[in-house]
Amino acid sequence: MDEARAVLERLARIERLERAGAPPQELVDELRALVAEAEAWSRNEGGAAGARAVSRLRTALTDSSVP
Repeated sequence: MDEARAVLERLARIERLERAGAPPQELVDELRALVAEAEAWSRNEGGAAGARAVSRLRTALTDSSVP
């Protein structure tokens, strides 16, 4: 359950940063941290659905990375 809480807290932080107009690189850094936390959650919870969600997050992050 700690992993789920970490993911939800990270999402809330990203939302706050976005509303505050944070620079893109800061948001990308937070998204990378989100992927790591989602992976931990997926490993803990198990299941194909969690693995697919992490894969989609990783793909989205790769597609929108800031150089």
